[in-house]
Amino acid sequence: MISINLLPHREQARKNRRQQFYSMIGLVVIIAAVIWFVVYQLIDGAIQRQEGSNNYLKSEIATLDKDIAEIKRMKEQMQALLSRKKVIEELQSNRTETVTLFNELAKQMPEGVQLRGIKQTGMIINFTGYSQSNARVSQLMRNLDASPVLENPKLDVIKTTTYNKRTVGDFSLNMSIERAPVAEQSGAAKAPSSQQSAGVASK
Repeated sequence: MISINLLPHREQARKNRRQQFYSMIGLVVIIAAVIWFVVYQLIDGAIQRQEGSNNYLKSEIATLDKDIAEIKRMKEQMQALLSRKKVIEELQSNRTETVTLFNELAKQMPEGVQLRGIKQTGMIINFTGYSQSNARVSQLMRNLDASPVLENPKLDVIKTTTYNKRTVGDFSLNMSIERAPVAEQSGAAKAPSSQQSAGVASK
């Protein structure tokens, strides 16, 4: 009977399988390392691109912030200029107001009434004076109420006092002055000049 010893062959097959297993493990490790390196490079590139985008956005936002601050400063300057322009227009339109006020008071002042003082606060005018009687004050208030320049006369106080050795009424009266809008006054101021220009052209 012939006997065959298969142990060396089996040992060799086992050794070959072990080597193949180790080779497969090594190949898997190499493939995993390659995959990890590629993924790392992709992620790192994406991070760098995102950081670049973030830096660009930050620079653009800083530029926009500067532009917004400049626009805000220009708006504040424009508002200040408009406020100054409005004040100048009001002063220009009301420069003859004092003369008109005194002229109107002189026309509407009845006999027996004497002014003692005038004070203006905005649109409200307060004046004090002496009157021979309460009826004179009532006549003054009616005249002021009918005036095209003055309106809403209101008697503040009236009391009896002695002035120049005579018994008179010491009164205080408030009223308001009627002002036309600045635009209307500007238009009225420009109208004569345009009419004059038309007259010169016709000549």
